[in-house]
Formats: sequence, C-alpha cells, structure tokens
Amino acid sequence: MLIAQVTDIHIGFDPGNADEYNMQRFKAVLRRMESGPNRPDLLLLTGDLTENGDPASYERLAQALADCSFPVWPLAGNHDLREPLLAAFPAVSSDDGFVHYAIDLPGLRILAIDTLEVGRHGGGFCEARAAWLSRELAAHPEVPTVIAMHHPPFESGIAWLDCDAREPWIARFAEAIAGHRQVRSIMAGHLHRTIHTAWEGTALTVCASTAPLVALDLNPVDPDQPDGRDMITDELPVYALHRWDGTRLVTHVESVGGHGVLARYDENLQAVVRMIEAEHPRNA
Repeated sequence: MLIAQVTDIHIGFDPGNADEYNMQRFKAVLRRMESGPNRPDLLLLTGDLTENGDPASYERLAQALADCSFPVWPLAGNHDLREPLLAAFPAVSSDDGFVHYAIDLPGLRILAIDTLEVGRHGGGFCEARAAWLSRELAAHPEVPTVIAMHHPPFESGIAWLDCDAREPWIARFAEAIAGHRQVRSIMAGHLHRTIHTAWEGTALTVCASTAPLVALDLNPVDPDQPDGRDMITDELPVYALHRWDGTRLVTHVESVGGHGVLARYDENLQAVVRMIEAEHPRNA
C-alpha cells in the first residue's frame, strides 16, 4: 500500500492568481504521482492547504484535485480555517467541530488529527481532541495505526518555526498515545523541510512542502535582530510516499521538477542490481 503525503501547499499566497507559483508547484507534484511509477493508493494533505483560509482558495485546491485517481484526505494547519475546508471537501467528517477522523484500510488505520488553534501559529490539542484520539486508539488496539497531523510535536532546530517542546498541547498529545503500541508512525508537516526522528518511542517523519521550502539554518534566531540569513528557498517541491508492507512503514521522499536523470536501469546497472538482489537472505 502506498500512502502519499503532500503538505504546506499555501494556495492563495498570490491572491486572485489562479495560476500562482504555489499552484504550479502543487500541480507538478500531482502530475508526478499520477503519471510516475508509484501511483499512490491515497493522498494525505497534512495542513496549510491555503495561505489565508478563504473559500476561493479551497475551491481552487479542490478543482486541482478533482481528477485524481486516488482518494484525497485533507487535514487542517495553522493557515487553514475549518468551515471553508470542510465545505470544499464534503466527504470529510468533523467531530465536535474539529477536522479529525479515522481512515480504515486493510490491516492499517490512519488517524488524522486536528492541531489547528485559530489565531496561533503553533499547534493546539485540547482535552476534547485528546479524548477523541484516546477513544479511537482504545477501540482498535490490535490494528497497526499511523497518526497524521500538521504540527510536529518536537523541536527541530529551525527555531523560527518550531513549537516549544514544553507547550501543554504536546504533553497532552503524548499522554493520549502513551501505551498504545499499535502506533507505528507519525506523519507531520509545518516545517517545510524533510525531517526524521523518533519521538516518545515512535518514528516520526516531517514531509517538506510543495510551496517553497524553508532554508536549512539551525542557528538561533534573535527576534530583535534580523541577520540577513536565508529564510525561504526556491528548492524543488517535495512529496513523501509511505509504503506499508503489512509490518512496517517505509518512507520515501521525492523532489519534483527540473532535475536530470544520470542513470537508467540498463545493462550498465544490471550487474549492480543483481548483486544487491543476491545479497538478500531470501535468495541466499
């Protein structure tokens, strides 16, 4: 099973421009998923779907997704608003006003959670959302589960975007998943870079954005002293492809755009492929 993840699309950054740069980058990723060798079984959009949460931007996003050959499941990020998001994606259900839901797949569950705290850049996860997550996890302890969210619950070192690890919502989220051994992985967005870590004993992957990426600079930021550092870069748009083999989730990340192919699978590489294949225990 292939689960694609796209995050931080930020449609509407250039208001009124239906062919804005962010849309061009997003459509390039969709074309790659549809026409490439790894067409996914479903697509998760892990938040910041729009820049300003306006209905027109959600409508343009939904139109861009209309011809996808796989189901699409959106989540809310800090740039989103719940009501217009749900209006644009009527197949998505809400509970207590939050955009959280379960996707039941053969041998796997995905729990999409809502970390939007309106008016705040950082995340939120109140008692009501924690109770919903706890109930969902307790109801199916035997089914391997992936949690999808927008805000990563850890500090990455990209100081100007990070949540503070001491924030109460992070402790509340950690408590909700504690002891639930079926949670195999957490997927997040928000940081506009690809990052892998282990958090509370669980593998966690942050997918980079389709909108322009955040410059990789791990030096402290002084909010009172701009230092001229790079902040946003025109690196290629990125999506993640999470492969579930029935036992584990393996994540691949691909950039989409103007890169050349340096080698193809021909006679020159056949010997290498055969050597690696022969090393697998099943062929020993």
